[in-house]
Amino acid sequence: MDTIEAIKSRRAINFFDPARTIPREKINEIITIAGMAPSSFNLQPWEVVVVTDIDRKEILKKCASNQPKVAEAPAVLIVIANPGGLEANLDRVIDNMADLGYLKPEDRDKTKKGPLTQYHSRESIERKFWAIKNTSFFAMNFMIAAKGLGYETHPMDGFSQELVKKEFHIPEDRFIPLLIALGYPREGLKLLPPKFRMDIVDFVKYEDYGG
Repeated sequence: MDTIEAIKSRRAINFFDPARTIPREKINEIITIAGMAPSSFNLQPWEVVVVTDIDRKEILKKCASNQPKVAEAPAVLIVIANPGGLEANLDRVIDNMADLGYLKPEDRDKTKKGPLTQYHSRESIERKFWAIKNTSFFAMNFMIAAKGLGYETHPMDGFSQELVKKEFHIPEDRFIPLLIALGYPREGLKLLPPKFRMDIVDFVKYEDYGG
């Protein structure tokens, strides 16, 4: 599917066909494409838990206000932002930049200091925003890629982060911006027209916010 068409036609589907499954290799393909999302310093601070087991989805459903789509969708992604992704990924990112010619080997240490200075300590608010912001790029890429490959999604914010962390053994220092249900729409599902979208005159200003 054309990229623009995928963006325009993507919908948040509430009712999935529980009888249809998605092969793991196809889920991995979508995740791989989503991983092409941009991130600050290319540090990619996202992690994903893919939940496909029926019993595990029922547990996740209880963590998500018992939303039926959590159990009905063939796969649900727990999208995780890792503030420690900076330290975990920094060396290999810098090494790759040097290997590809983006920086001179002698500039490696100086370049490495950049993100550590800009995003402060792992516990800082700047680091939290960094991780969640970049992980959100990944999540949107995932939904567009899924649509382009013929699948539907639904991003979810209605869940208990604490319960999800507990039930799925996610480290306490991580953040979970959203869950994403992935699958096929229920057979015979008729969608209502797309909901209201603001006109750009309602939210766009040029050159200055007060302009």
